[in-house]
Amino acid sequence: MGRRPNRSRQTRLVLAALAEAPHQWWYGYDLARSVGLKSGTLYPLLIRLHEQGLLDAEWRSAQTMGRPPRHMYRLTAAGAALARDLANEERSWSLTPRPAG
Repeated sequence: MGRRPNRSRQTRLVLAALAEAPHQWWYGYDLARSVGLKSGTLYPLLIRLHEQGLLDAEWRSAQTMGRPPRHMYRLTAAGAALARDLANEERSWSLTPRPAG
């Protein structure tokens, strides 16, 4: 049986951060700082989530002259639903009694 997609710790961190304000657009840099992931981990994850239809992504022009456009991200309805499901899983795990051992 293969690994279920979108269940990694890093994915959970990103989806949880985005779910705090699901309609807000995030710059990748701000998201990286918020969740504590390095760009080499974060950006491939964001690309995957976008390709799976879990994130909207768009380029925004810089507000300061001479700066390049920036990529921004936010949850889609499917991404918000997955974030809720993962949060519910986390809560159910924390409520499940563990055997004494």
